[in-house]
Order: sequence, then C-alpha cells, then structure tokens
Amino acid sequence: MRLLLLALAAFLLLGCPSPESPGPPSAQAVIDSAVAAHGGAVLDRAVVTFTFRGDRYRLRQDNGRFLYRRSYTDSLGRRVHDGLTNEGPYRIIEGDTIALSDAEQSALHTTVNSVAYFTLLPSPLQDAAVQPTYEARDTLNGTAYHRLRVTFRREGGGQDWEDVFLYWFSVNTYEMDYLAYAYGLGTGDTDPGTRFRAAYNERRVHGVRFADYRNYTAPGLAPDQLRRYPARLAADALTLVSRVKIDSIEVRLLAADE
Repeated sequence: MRLLLLALAAFLLLGCPSPESPGPPSAQAVIDSAVAAHGGAVLDRAVVTFTFRGDRYRLRQDNGRFLYRRSYTDSLGRRVHDGLTNEGPYRIIEGDTIALSDAEQSALHTTVNSVAYFTLLPSPLQDAAVQPTYEARDTLNGTAYHRLRVTFRREGGGQDWEDVFLYWFSVNTYEMDYLAYAYGLGTGDTDPGTRFRAAYNERRVHGVRFADYRNYTAPGLAPDQLRRYPARLAADALTLVSRVKIDSIEVRLLAADE
C-alpha cells in the first residue's frame, strides 16, 4: 500500500500536465520553422535566377559566401553587370570593370541587396545582424499569425540597418504571407515612410516557396505604428503603391565541385 501511495504521488507530481498554458514561442523558433517551411535549406548552396522589372538577377549562395548579380542594358545600349559579394559591390560594362564612386557603390549595394533580400525571405532572417522579437498573435483574413519584429545591429546590418520590419507567419504552416517595414529612419537622403506587403501567386520552385506581393501604404501611419496595418487592411483603408513581381524563377543546386 505504501508503494502504491508513493507511485500515485510521483504520478501527480511528474505525470500530470501543468495547468498553466504554454507561453509564446521564441522569435528564433518561429524563424527557424518559417525557413524550413519555405524550403530554405535548398538555398544554402544554390543559384536562383529570375527577372525583376526587366532586369535579370542571379543569386548564388554557398554556405555564407554569396554573389548577387543584376544584368541590364543601360541608356547608352551597353550591357551592364552590377555585382555584390562578401567583399563589396562592383560594376562591369561591356566586359570591363569600372571604378565606382562612393555614391555609386552605395546605390548599387542598396538596389541589388534589397531585391535579393525580399526575394529570399525568410532565409535572410538567419543573418547574424538580425535582432528578432516575438510580439503577438494577430488574425488576418481569418487566419492566425505569429507577429515578429525585426531590427538590425549596426555592424553587419547594411546601409539601412535602422529600418524596422514586422513579419506575419502562419501559426499552422509558418509561411510568410504579410510583412511591413519602416524605412528612411537613419540620416540618409530618404524621407521616412512605411509599406505593407501581402503575398499572392505563391509557388514552389525546386522546393523553395516564392511569392509576388501587393505593395501598400497607409497615409499618415507613423513608422512606430506598423502593427496597425492589419486593421487598415481589414478596413480596406490601404493605398496600393505597386505590385512586386518576380518572373521566370529558376533554382539550381550547386554541384560538389563548384
């Protein structure tokens, strides 16, 4: 009888679930699940090519080493390749590498890096400069989402390291259907503003999820009010700025000897 009572006591102490409800997941756990849900592991050693607004992009990643390239024809009819690597930006015109001023380097870096960043999301959220915070659960169009806030460390955070982002990941699938961001918060020449993107035309290429986005703004919405975008969306109170479309996407895994 004594052994039975001891066993019962142990069950009550160890075997019963806690009456307390579990807390929210960590921001990093949500990011890890989202990257997996989007097929992000494929991108560790792969080349992604696509067309964006008439320019051809090639994004090569190899376990932390990267080469992003934008190819286009300039106003003089010359073939131009703008490149961005771990070492910095470069430009090749008709086969010749040319010197770039600081302003030209900055503009090239911003253009190529921003297109790569948005195309490859959520994988870039694994970068060391990312500072994620779990904020809350939201409901958008009847679906529950984890809402994460992301800021960046100055070191490694790029030229726009002061920008602030919110991301919404489905509670059930961890797919990223919405994001918002505040830009121009630093000392640059860009006036502050905010944007909200809603995904559409979601598709998978070689197991990687890509999407196009409707790009909205809300006049008068301050940079510290990004969390109000879902309510504005529900009230049909957003202004469509543009559509962000990527075409002709291809994904190729790097060979062992590349």
